[in-house]
Amino acid sequence: MNDDEFKGDNQEEIENQEIIFESKYNDDDKEKIKDDEPKAEERSYSGNANIANITFKWKSLIVVVLIISLLSGLAGSFIGIKVFSSNENSNTSNNQEIVINPNDSYTTVSAVVQKSMSSVVGITTVEIKDYLYTQQLVSGVGSGIIVDSDGYILTNSHVISDGNAKEIQVLFEDGEKVNAEVVWVDSYMDLAVLKVNKTNLPVAVLGDSDSLMVGELAIAIGNPLGLEFQRTVTSGIISGLNRSVQVDDNMVIENLIQTDASINPGNSGGPLLNAKGEVVGINTAKISSAEGLGFAIPINTAKPIIEEVIKTGTYQKAYIGIKGVSVEEYEMGLGVDLAAESGVVVLEVQANSPASKAGLQNGDIITKMNDKDIEDMYDLKNSLYSYKPGEKISLEILRNGEKKTVEVTLEASK
Repeated sequence: MNDDEFKGDNQEEIENQEIIFESKYNDDDKEKIKDDEPKAEERSYSGNANIANITFKWKSLIVVVLIISLLSGLAGSFIGIKVFSSNENSNTSNNQEIVINPNDSYTTVSAVVQKSMSSVVGITTVEIKDYLYTQQLVSGVGSGIIVDSDGYILTNSHVISDGNAKEIQVLFEDGEKVNAEVVWVDSYMDLAVLKVNKTNLPVAVLGDSDSLMVGELAIAIGNPLGLEFQRTVTSGIISGLNRSVQVDDNMVIENLIQTDASINPGNSGGPLLNAKGEVVGINTAKISSAEGLGFAIPINTAKPIIEEVIKTGTYQKAYIGIKGVSVEEYEMGLGVDLAAESGVVVLEVQANSPASKAGLQNGDIITKMNDKDIEDMYDLKNSLYSYKPGEKISLEILRNGEKKTVEVTLEASK
């Protein structure tokens, strides 16, 4: 059968079916069907639209979430980079001298340790002590700081038995031990300078203890409890400034830095460091009856001494030649009210001293030294470290309520 024949037969059959279909319905029924058809089409279309809308909304939501996540990631990275860049730029502009730049692998403390550890030394001593009717050799351990590449080392006076140790050895980071000699010592200041026969040593960076603030980072390095725990690092904060501590029955050390960084016997003479890795203090004492109380001598107290020792090989302390107490102590002891709010009340003028030659008298109140306020005897003695024997200083005093100025020519301490 060809296509035309097939088409013709089928066409005829279709037409017959249409006639049969039409015969089943009258005109009214047809009209109803026509009326109903659009409604059926609407329902069918409306259902498909709802499904399509729901599907579209879910797809849109997923796309929106993906876009937000991508943008958040990019924004976070950009902000992180900007913050890092701004911090880096801030550190660079404000602290250009700072070498310490901790990254993800270093904390500030570990960076300070890496910078400063090689300039910290251990100090061992042997001292002869009397016990009843015999003498015994007693060993001691402390710490020190290399302050000059030619072998000058700063430590505490008590670490070397105030200069009375029979033998002093310095232990370096590489394990080498070298004998040391005492160049200068002052038990009142609890400071000493040693010298070893070595050169090209790593030198500690000295900071400015006058600029310290309570709450800033403090790091101590030393040999607590002996060489078994040598080069121990502890950290904390600056807990207080200008503290006074009585270290024995007859001695009070003043103007100390207080820290909660753990300091134990053996830490004495080691450095107290700031966040830049600079030495701001020399650890000197710990109150054994309390935790978290360590003390250090401000490095600015030792700077003039160090400079003079390095320059001349020794240090000669200048003196005035008086004995005195602070105005506060004098008023409390005698129950009186003096004209000065602060200063040093002269109790005794030593014969043939610079003070006697300048005309100072008992009862004078020293309030200033070369325009620097004097609060107490520690302040007066500490100020003298900035001057050399032979130099002249100007003292402002109160005598019988009247201000006077006295010129004093300093002499070497006897």
